[in-house]
Amino acid sequence: MGKKLVIVESPAKGKTIERYLGDEYQVLASVGHIRDLVSPRDLPADLKKGAYGKFAVDVDNGFAPYYVVSDEKKKTVAELKRALKDADELILATDEDREGEAIAWHLLEVLKPKVPVKRMVFHEITEDAIQQAKDQMRELNMPLVDAQETRRILDRLYGYEVSPVLWRKVRQGLSAGRVQSPTARLIVDRERERMAFIPADYWSLTAQFEAEGSRFGARMVRLDGARVATGSDFDDRGQIKGVRTILDAAAAESLATELEQSAFRVSGVESKPYRRRPSAPFTTSTLQQEAGRKLKLSAKQTMSVAQSLYEQGYITYMRTDSPSLSKQAIAAARAQATALYGKDSIPQAARHYAGKSKSAQEAHEAIRPSGENFRTPAEVRSALTPNEQRVYELIWKRTVASQMIDATGQTATITIASEKTSRGVAEFTASGTVITEPGFLQAYEESKDQSRYADEQAADASADESRLPDVKEGGAVGLAELERKEHVTTPPPRYTEASLVKALEELEIGRPSTYASIIDTIVRRGFVTQRGGALVPNWIAFSTIKLLEDNLGDYVDYDFTAEMLADLDRIADGELDRKEWLQRFYFGADDRPGLKSTVENLGDIDARAVNSIPVADGVTLRVGQYGPYLEGEGADGEVKRANIPEDLTPDQLTPEKAQELFAAEPVQDRVLGPHPETGLDVVVKNGRFGPYIEEALPVELDDEGKPVAPKKGKTAPKPRRASLFKSMEPESVDLETALKLLSLPRVVGVDPESGEEITARPGRYGPFLSKGTDTRSLDDEEQIFAITLEQALEKFAQPKYGARKAATALKEFDADPVSGKPVKVRDGRFGPYVTDGETNATIPRGEDVEAITFERAIELLQIKREKGPAKKPARKPAAKKPAAKKPAAKKAPARKPAAKKTPPAEA
Repeated sequence: MGKKLVIVESPAKGKTIERYLGDEYQVLASVGHIRDLVSPRDLPADLKKGAYGKFAVDVDNGFAPYYVVSDEKKKTVAELKRALKDADELILATDEDREGEAIAWHLLEVLKPKVPVKRMVFHEITEDAIQQAKDQMRELNMPLVDAQETRRILDRLYGYEVSPVLWRKVRQGLSAGRVQSPTARLIVDRERERMAFIPADYWSLTAQFEAEGSRFGARMVRLDGARVATGSDFDDRGQIKGVRTILDAAAAESLATELEQSAFRVSGVESKPYRRRPSAPFTTSTLQQEAGRKLKLSAKQTMSVAQSLYEQGYITYMRTDSPSLSKQAIAAARAQATALYGKDSIPQAARHYAGKSKSAQEAHEAIRPSGENFRTPAEVRSALTPNEQRVYELIWKRTVASQMIDATGQTATITIASEKTSRGVAEFTASGTVITEPGFLQAYEESKDQSRYADEQAADASADESRLPDVKEGGAVGLAELERKEHVTTPPPRYTEASLVKALEELEIGRPSTYASIIDTIVRRGFVTQRGGALVPNWIAFSTIKLLEDNLGDYVDYDFTAEMLADLDRIADGELDRKEWLQRFYFGADDRPGLKSTVENLGDIDARAVNSIPVADGVTLRVGQYGPYLEGEGADGEVKRANIPEDLTPDQLTPEKAQELFAAEPVQDRVLGPHPETGLDVVVKNGRFGPYIEEALPVELDDEGKPVAPKKGKTAPKPRRASLFKSMEPESVDLETALKLLSLPRVVGVDPESGEEITARPGRYGPFLSKGTDTRSLDDEEQIFAITLEQALEKFAQPKYGARKAATALKEFDADPVSGKPVKVRDGRFGPYVTDGETNATIPRGEDVEAITFERAIELLQIKREKGPAKKPARKPAAKKPAAKKPAAKKAPARKPAAKKTPPAEA
């Protein structure tokens, strides 16, 4: 009897479940998807001009996709096929979501098994869960596959139709995405709000009162019966909302002077019960938000760590929209709370939670510790990396707290009135909460997002936590201190990853399981930059979103994007036919245009207008091919320009800042002297890409002795130029140095063996030596002039940079838990990186190599694996022919009708 072959996505997941399956099972990993839509440029030559040529999807015949097994997965597929030959049953145990179902379908299509096939699913990797999954196998869920395939094809159609519009009108290399573009729009919209924001000034008075031998703080809230304005009472244009009393500096000082001579009494005491419920257990979205707030982890890092915890069997499946817990989990959480905090810490009846999302996709329960008995953070600490420990503890605390009793107590509010002043009676309030039963707060308290009224809320929160004296209405209190404080309203805060995830979920843009990749994509593609914890849009994002809003508004509309998501849900539920839906989306129906006709009928788009953003009257920001710059008209009608500093955020570019940039004195051209050989002046200049040296061409004169306009075009003479080294300053460079720079490349000598000339020169990626087609990097720019022939020959005698560095490692660690191979830190051409021999992960700029731990190295490798291999650069036309003749590329297109065949019956 052969073994039963079980295929999972991840080697780590495979190692964990293999412990529970027994010797009759062999577990192998597909390592994610084994095939995907081919790039149209990599299609076989005979298909490039046919129906598949534009998208690798035949839009005229049921939107049939053309899938290929990627080169890096051919070895994996071969191993799976070899194992299948000796198996008597195939079990597909990929994740129980759309993507997992699609991976299983692709495996079925490629492996073409002749043995019975079963589908095994589980939401946690424990012995009980695996045994239960073995007893409840099912067939492939084709509606789930249809939904995932529709999403993949939809993204291809959207990206390949819309991106070329951006290439033509904004910048080459940009890309549009069905979900990424609306997400970028959210961030741009928030920056627009900040740019339009007008601050307002106001003052407040806060007091310290004394009563019953204790001191407590209070804030003035009413004056002569009218509410005193706070930050939330102003709109984004700086105008007051409603009837409020606004204090300016003079009014605050005058009133404070009177109050300091006034007597105060208690005009009201109010007490009411305080009750607070615990938060629901984690969903994918809330875990990403809370890990961002509490642990300062990005959405991508959070999902990577959660994936590792799931695959090792510590938590349940981490991609879920549901906050509900199973009966087993509720019992485990209640038992843990009772053991740790006493029998009175849990309510009589178990708590049950339901999701708020209208289109919750997954059938899994909430993210929680796995098993019927939760392991405490202390029990698992030794087996986990630092980040895994922190995320596990967060999940454990949230789950246990969710089944505990409410936090209860009393909230008291004291109102204190002054004697009548020239502006009427001033009223102050102080609030304090006394928690008599901490309940779930013993285990966990949820964090909150950043607020634009943080200073006022912090003061209120501090007051809420204070204990107030036992005073009676009408009783006197003493004024100990009175503070005048100036405030300036602040614009809406920029999105952080946590607050963006929250907004995406509320607007139903994308799925929680995709939020990490969405954010990573818009950052990698240059639309957004992360500064501290904030997501700041770059100017290229403004141009892109402006073009899409003006010409393809539906496709960045938040409601339209949510509707598409809901339609994918209906396809997953079997309520919609995927082919019909794609037909309507792409070709249109019922007088509603489709994507194809919308793009074809865009008409003439003014690229200059798209890339122009008004800053002030007569001042415009232009987004050019080489970056943003300001353009305006001077008093004499001459066009003036100014570069935008890289560290200047869009909301900081005010009309005043624009004038400051225009007024900045440019570095004046400085004549260093005549060139001893040509007699031409050598000048140091400051250009758009930095300071440089130029040998000035002579000015031609006409017969009347007037300067002739210089020739333009390809035939025009070009002056010799050379960039300054990074270590050089334009103010101090001398003629001798300038002549050296103009003389580059420098001939170091001749290789005595090959007779080839060796030269040293600066390059795009740093200084280097060249000998024919062979090159070697130099350590710094100064070596260009200093290196000798002997030293150059010694460099060429060594292996190329990468091979030479591979011989030694900066650090060595134990084996990676996924690949099982030793982990090392090496120094590469583009900086230090972590590798296990299979995966290379760059160490982020700013991280100290010496401080890299084994846990951090494992984390970087896992993040890289999730990101997938880097895309290969576009091939040159001449290189396409041999690529088209590869045997793998000649497979017949995988059409959907054939894909819908019922999987082989169970034995």
